[in-house]
Amino acid sequence: MTNNQSTSNILMIRPVSFGFNEQTAASNAFQNRDANQQAVQDKALAEFDGFVKILSDAGVNVTVVDDTPEPHTPDSIFPNNWVSFHDDGTVYLYPMQAENRRLERREDIITNLEDKFKIGHVIDLSRFEADNRFLEGTGSMVLDRPNKIAYACLSPRTDKQVLDLFCEQTGYRAVSFDAADEHGKAIYHTNVLMCIGSGFAVICVDSIPNPHERIVVLETLKSTQKEVIEISFAQMNQFAGNMLEVKSISGETLIVMSKNAFNAITQQQKTVLEKYGKLVYADINTIETNGGGSARCMMAEVHLPS
Repeated sequence: MTNNQSTSNILMIRPVSFGFNEQTAASNAFQNRDANQQAVQDKALAEFDGFVKILSDAGVNVTVVDDTPEPHTPDSIFPNNWVSFHDDGTVYLYPMQAENRRLERREDIITNLEDKFKIGHVIDLSRFEADNRFLEGTGSMVLDRPNKIAYACLSPRTDKQVLDLFCEQTGYRAVSFDAADEHGKAIYHTNVLMCIGSGFAVICVDSIPNPHERIVVLETLKSTQKEVIEISFAQMNQFAGNMLEVKSISGETLIVMSKNAFNAITQQQKTVLEKYGKLVYADINTIETNGGGSARCMMAEVHLPS
């Protein structure tokens, strides 16, 4: 079985009560509260449906699951943090820092996927929540799947011990480092500062303050034949690091991002990216502003065998 970087199968969760999450705001500098939270849900729902249509029109197989009104899960639109699906049939469930995000883990979603995909083992790491140790899925880790490397910036939501256990169980190698924004605040998730594609890597190098760690990350990327596209803090703050490479059902490579991210990157950067895939973007400004996450966070890749 080939271990591909990208897949044409994506799981997305349709929001019913999306909004600013008080429980995650302390560690997520990208979140900003909109005064009218009911309007936020309405706008987010329209943005979500528009994003799904753009992906579907581009040939991506999107499985949409509706969130439930109870329990209240304002961040359920970002499923990649609580679950990941792997091509050996394994499903991983992750320990989440915010208590209301732990409620996003739903057994019924995994059960429903068994209609289309083969699931071998479900490995539940959520027990680490009892020790206040967290690893928030492919937010905490940016996976180079073919080369089995997990890039991870350590933060209150990304614990080295849980990361090492994941790597031990999956055969991945951890490349961990510290990262901070331009104000020196720890970056909460690795997938806001970097994205790995089959042949490229987008990364905010300036966010890695330790020179040795910066060299290790860049040399690892180059040793795996990734063309490195460096982005600035300003571009990172527009979620230019929060892209995801996906495939269409016909096999076309797509590089998916938000409209804000697309507008933030230069024409030269777009030209480099276009060597590796078609650029696809959606306007999800309300989701980005209130949720502090972007396009990549909304898509849980389903690498399970069919």
